[in-house]
Amino acid sequence: MTTPPDPLGLLSPGRLLLVAGPCVVEGRDVTLRIAKRLKEIAAKRPVTLLFKASYDKANRTSGESFRGPGMEEALAILADVRKLGLPVNTDVHESAQVPRAAAVVDTLQVPAFLCRQTDLLLACARTGKPVIVKKGQFAAPEDMRHAVAKIASVKGHGPVLLCERGTTFGYRNLVVDFRSLPIMRQYAPVIFDGTHSVQRPAGEGAVSGGDRAMIPFLVRAAAAVGIDGLFLETHEDPPKALSDAATQLPLDELPALIDEVLRIRAVAQGK
Repeated sequence: MTTPPDPLGLLSPGRLLLVAGPCVVEGRDVTLRIAKRLKEIAAKRPVTLLFKASYDKANRTSGESFRGPGMEEALAILADVRKLGLPVNTDVHESAQVPRAAAVVDTLQVPAFLCRQTDLLLACARTGKPVIVKKGQFAAPEDMRHAVAKIASVKGHGPVLLCERGTTFGYRNLVVDFRSLPIMRQYAPVIFDGTHSVQRPAGEGAVSGGDRAMIPFLVRAAAAVGIDGLFLETHEDPPKALSDAATQLPLDELPALIDEVLRIRAVAQGK
């Protein structure tokens, strides 16, 4: 597969791609506050920031859970984030929504549950934008080559990145097999999701739980093994977050963790 152009500079040499932001667009004010703070943090470090927030969380445990303010309002808020000078990434769950989302954001993300949905992958590829595909909780890392191949089959596709976010280990628990990072890097650059990897799906009954305290340990390990990017959902007050409250990283803790990752990554790269 030929390497497509990377106009956003997501994989700039010597820089870590940081995909960060709240799980879902909760409202304009909180989203912009988090975006501005992330911009300040990234400006002081050799990282390329890609702001992430979902305009619609269609895969919540309960049908009563908050999904977002509505597609049009949420996309308008993400457009405001772009006005801050930040590229934006968001989940897409349905092929029909891809063109509308792609008109606003810079990269598209295929959720882990949908990594085998051919029509969705092809719809994302046809936009020509970078596509981040999360490895399914059920998938072997070797199987992700098929998702990459589907996107690569579309003429004019953009860069493809794969994201590790843990594998199902019994009921309501995930584990990370760090062998998956070098395996998937054979097919595409790899991002490690340090927040969803500590999730316990449906672990709190109607909502997912998780163990936020484990985030730094997994992130450090991933940096030592080798990654091209780091994915962290972060919020100014995680316990009050409207989605993934148990696993979002407190925004105030992000700078120190990023600094640790950069130091470990430098050692692992022999610098």
